[in-house]
Amino acid sequence: MHDIVDLESRGVPAVMLASDEFVDAADVQAAALGADPARVFVAHPIQDRTDDEIRALADAAVDEIVARLTSPPA
Repeated sequence: MHDIVDLESRGVPAVMLASDEFVDAADVQAAALGADPARVFVAHPIQDRTDDEIRALADAAVDEIVARLTSPPA
């Protein structure tokens, strides 16, 4: 979260990507930093997935990631 906030403060579009297990933690961290960076969450867990499953998660998320990177901040 710190890296995303830092990048955005420098004018670099950024999106935080994490598994949905970390939605609440991301909300708390963002509030603590006084920021609201773009976030995209994928299904949890990650570590036990096959390469094909990871590719499927990435394929499902890529459009949202690109949209958040190329849209003006809310």
